[in-house]
Amino acid sequence: MKIAVLSRNANLYSTRRLIEAIRSRGHEGVVIDHLRCDLVIESEGPAIYYNGKKIDDVDAIVPRIGASVTFYGTAVVRQFEMMGVFSATYSQAIVRSRDKLRSLQILSGAGLPMPKTAFTNYSKEEKSLIDHVGGAPVIIKLLEGTQGLGVVLAETRKAAQSVIEAFHGLKARIIVQEFIKEAKASDLRIFIVDGQVVGAMKRTGADGEFRSNLHRGGSAEIVKLSRKEKSAAVKAADALGLSVAGVDLLQSSRGPLILEVNSSPGLEGIEKATDVDIAGEIVKYIEANQPKRRGVKSKLTTS
Repeated sequence: MKIAVLSRNANLYSTRRLIEAIRSRGHEGVVIDHLRCDLVIESEGPAIYYNGKKIDDVDAIVPRIGASVTFYGTAVVRQFEMMGVFSATYSQAIVRSRDKLRSLQILSGAGLPMPKTAFTNYSKEEKSLIDHVGGAPVIIKLLEGTQGLGVVLAETRKAAQSVIEAFHGLKARIIVQEFIKEAKASDLRIFIVDGQVVGAMKRTGADGEFRSNLHRGGSAEIVKLSRKEKSAAVKAADALGLSVAGVDLLQSSRGPLILEVNSSPGLEGIEKATDVDIAGEIVKYIEANQPKRRGVKSKLTTS
């Protein structure tokens, strides 16, 4: 099988590990920069050209689409899908997960637990937003933020109102969430492949930092999940249609709460913390599913 990893940088840890896993299992692995792909749409059928050459020999793809290029990246993934190429992550599922508000609406509709969240398009409703999530302290997030960027902890009502006013003044779209104090600046990153938990770690923020992101100096350790935590993570990935996902959970006094579901989760932190071959699990998933769908155009959904 020829499996392409859609990535802008072949030297990134996640990209390198996926290529290693693909080749170690006897397949041909290549890296394709999705931003350098040309999409041709005509009555004869969809086509993709890369560096001037038509792609017609790829059996499966593993999308590693950065948040800043979601629009074009998912267009490339969708083009591959229309060509009958199996994708480890469907384009529409990536789109769902990248919109924080949309993904939370889907998770809520599925009855999954999460921190209380409020959103408004009206800049004069700062007080109501804060009240809707139980009062200060609150977490304020940019809808387009990633890796902890654009996330603010407002410890008092006055501070929260000022931050909300500032974001609204900049025409930035935000959500306001309740602050889960008992989480103690930690969360769980649970890696899902094909409906199964394949790895989990507990991430803790650096001293004085409420965000647990490893990119911001946080630390990680292996963790044993409860049955409820495993179930919540699997259901969250399924609700968004993600076969490969990183689900972030908070441990609260009322049980696990879903914080976010990532469609292109990094492999470095989880592999080093757990010593599990996550990249290999993704390749196994492709092996188990791709032959059944080869040459069959995917059923694109719009939900």
